[in-house]
Amino acid sequence: MENILVIGAAGQIGSELVIALRKVYGNEHVFATDIKDLPRDLKDGGPSAILDVMDDKRLIHFVIRHKITQIYHLAAVLSGNAEKLPLQAWHINMQSLLNILDLAKVADDVHRIFWPSSIAVFGPTTPKQNTPQLTVTEPSTVYGISKLAGERWCEYFNTGYNLDIRSIRYPGLISYKTEAGGGTTDYAVEIFYDAIQKKEYECFLKKDTALPMMFMQDAVDATVKLMTAPKEKISVKSSYNVGGISFTPEQLAEEIKKHIPDFKVSYKPDFRQQIAESWPQSINDTQAQKDWGLETKYDLEALTEVMLKGVGEKFGKY
Repeated sequence: MENILVIGAAGQIGSELVIALRKVYGNEHVFATDIKDLPRDLKDGGPSAILDVMDDKRLIHFVIRHKITQIYHLAAVLSGNAEKLPLQAWHINMQSLLNILDLAKVADDVHRIFWPSSIAVFGPTTPKQNTPQLTVTEPSTVYGISKLAGERWCEYFNTGYNLDIRSIRYPGLISYKTEAGGGTTDYAVEIFYDAIQKKEYECFLKKDTALPMMFMQDAVDATVKLMTAPKEKISVKSSYNVGGISFTPEQLAEEIKKHIPDFKVSYKPDFRQQIAESWPQSINDTQAQKDWGLETKYDLEALTEVMLKGVGEKFGKY
């Protein structure tokens, strides 16, 4: 019997991953936790609690009391916000992971952990096109540095303590259920909200900035597939490349205009442009396909249709 703990359940990934996990393991076996109040559907759909991953003593008591067997640690300070508070972001992102890894050594019931990495581990010296699983990783952002360090810690604990810690290097994630939360790829969420509400959007990246993106349903499906794969199939002990689809702000805007012809986009790059330029434009994820059967369903056309419908229904405008 699995008992799942999701930390950071109110965030962009967690709010949808909790629901997916409850379908797999049963509502009563998936605990949704965050440092802030959770959405109503997560609280009503199964057990939930306020839990701060930085409080290591309360964390281990929670895990032991509820006989937790798997932990999904999703809490983090994202790329854009991390640049504003670099030392605080480093402390939160690293210490929270170390609290989880240290706990896994002593909590007998915990046998599997998920921790998200990011394409932010790559940097200006990384090959931009079809970035391979093993390549140069010299990140130039605090977020990327923390994610790269986290990958090394995950591999260290995997091999040194025979733990089962699994990870995905997420590309930019797109969802209509939770609004953007301080990341460099957030334009690809914000643009849909402004298209529906204002019919205009000012983008903080240049129009030709290509980045890897993934619709949230594909990301959730990939995470569940990775975590349910047999341990012997997991050859990457740090974090798996996952590519999704790649497009530019201009390409996304043109796709939206097929549905909202009078939609207008202007471009005013800010500090996030430099971050975006340090990241790959497309990702090679053949290792994930080979090891645990990664597959994605949403292309730019399908993603745009679902996002416009989802955001529009929120505001009754589309």
